[in-house]
Amino acid sequence: MNQKTAAKMILAMNITEIPEGQAVIALNFEFPARADNLPERIMLIPGGAEIEGRDGRKWKNDKPQRIIDYLLATNRDLVLDFEHSTEIKAPAGEPAPAAAWLSNFALDENGAVTAAVNSWTPAGEKAVTDKEYRYISPVILYDQKTMQIAGISSVGLTNRPNLFVPALNQETRTTEEEMKLEDLLKKLGLPAAATLEQALNAIQKLQGDLQTAMNRETTPDLTKFVPRADYDQVLERATNSEKKLETDAKEKLETAINSEVDTALKAGKIAPASKDFYVAMCRTEDGLTQFKQFLESAPVIVDPSDLDTREQPDSGKALNAEQKQIADMFGNSAEDLKKYGA
Repeated sequence: MNQKTAAKMILAMNITEIPEGQAVIALNFEFPARADNLPERIMLIPGGAEIEGRDGRKWKNDKPQRIIDYLLATNRDLVLDFEHSTEIKAPAGEPAPAAAWLSNFALDENGAVTAAVNSWTPAGEKAVTDKEYRYISPVILYDQKTMQIAGISSVGLTNRPNLFVPALNQETRTTEEEMKLEDLLKKLGLPAAATLEQALNAIQKLQGDLQTAMNRETTPDLTKFVPRADYDQVLERATNSEKKLETDAKEKLETAINSEVDTALKAGKIAPASKDFYVAMCRTEDGLTQFKQFLESAPVIVDPSDLDTREQPDSGKALNAEQKQIADMFGNSAEDLKKYGA
């Protein structure tokens, strides 16, 4: 049975009415037949108190009579079909022909469950005698908690021995459980040819990654994180430092602007009335640089002031003849001129 068929079987088993708490699974055994002699009786479940599957799971079979009772209670022959078509194709309305019909269920001396093949169909007889099929695969019903085998749902001819195909309990199936195996592999990022074991390993890895992420959230790496209070303090310091640098830069610019404008005033290259205009111009982007370039070629338009170099009158000196004559004309004495200014 290939993987695609296995995935379909997982879905098909859900349609079977299964008692709550139980599930079904397909077990495969070699078909005891020779090309020239069809068997009249076949073994469905081997004897022994425990049956171990290829995947390591084990089923209890210490009450084999319980299986016989289950089969007898159905009051019908058990179908032997091709590749579990009764479980896979029939529920979908597709043909599911029988290869043979089984009845007369009994236990042999080893406790194995056996059945008589009361009739072969032409297709079934040809498939076995021509060795088109060499194995049988009973679909067993078992208790999910105790793993106790309770019955057999059907039997199929197959060519994949010892292949264990789990099926889901119809009573507890969900949308996720009915997902096709191909879709599950795709979501896991696995190729379509991946096995169920590889899918389970991928899921286990995802669970491990999730646990690792949750652990990191609970105990974060202190080298990559800082307490909020420390972060806020550092941010405040950085903001204050940035503001201070901005303020210092503005003050430095203002000092440079005033120095350049005052120098231009003293040189007579700009008029005092236009000082505010040039100061504002220097505050624009690249304004100070452009102003310096302007001063290099600007002519002198105002006579330089000599106020800085003019000598202040000495109040301690005597009035000269001209000053005395003017003072006499206005009736001012030398003391008045000293007090109120010449």
